Amino acid sequence: MTENRKAYPVRVNASEDVSVSRWLWLVKWLLLIPHFFVLFFLWVAFCVVTVIAFFAILITARYPRGLFDFNVGVLRWTWRVHYYGYWALGTDRYPPFTLADVPDYPAHLDVDYPERLSRGLVLVKWWLLAIPHLLIVSLFVGGGLWAGDQATSGNGWHGAWGAGITLVSLLLCISAIALLFTGRYPRQLYDFIIGMDRWAIRVAAYTSLMTDRYPPFRLDQGGIDPGPVLVHPTPPPPSGMPATAPYAPPPPASAPAGTSTTWTAAGTGAGTHAQR
Repeated sequence: MTENRKAYPVRVNASEDVSVSRWLWLVKWLLLIPHFFVLFFLWVAFCVVTVIAFFAILITARYPRGLFDFNVGVLRWTWRVHYYGYWALGTDRYPPFTLADVPDYPAHLDVDYPERLSRGLVLVKWWLLAIPHLLIVSLFVGGGLWAGDQATSGNGWHGAWGAGITLVSLLLCISAIALLFTGRYPRQLYDFIIGMDRWAIRVAAYTSLMTDRYPPFRLDQGGIDPGPVLVHPTPPPPSGMPATAPYAPPPPASAPAGTSTTWTAAGTGAGTHAQR
């Protein structure tokens, strides 16, 4: 078994079983006001922590673990709010007020802690190297703009909302109307929307200095982050069975009078020709 594709260190998962109310999405903006208030201050702290981490990485090549865990918690909290709200409408279960992972909540986010980070990359990855991703993700969900706003300003609420007025908003509008009239969330739209969200969050983590691994240019759709892809080698044939059919030599066309022809097969399938 050989690994063909490594898992990206930023993992974004969501429930594969979507069951949501026909009408609750109409008032979720109101229900989320307490979360928006808390997230405003959390993103102010996130930006301060990111600046401190920038200098720590530049000097020590390490992201202080306590600061890293805090920023991962802010991303996790934000993802749960977006999943409940207007980045996915993926659940009617109200998001918990915690930075920690909640195992039974249908949205999860985790980032592998890097033991060392490049001192050189920290100078350019959060703006210059991220430009292609910021442009592409902005076309999808405004996620590139969201990542840039969150990493460079304290207005987390404004940045999070300003990012959604693109393709994800259009698809969510279609999904919400379908949900209202049919009671069902179109599965293909859900998978595509979660894929766009996942791409945006990967870029947000990269521009926030949490990893040196460049985000893949890949839309991984569906609730479950695909992780590594394993390629299975072709299994050997059963014991005692030849790998290929043995070679059978053709019979002789004719033999001269007075001679006899004998064909004997060797163990490899080749033949020997003897004349008497």
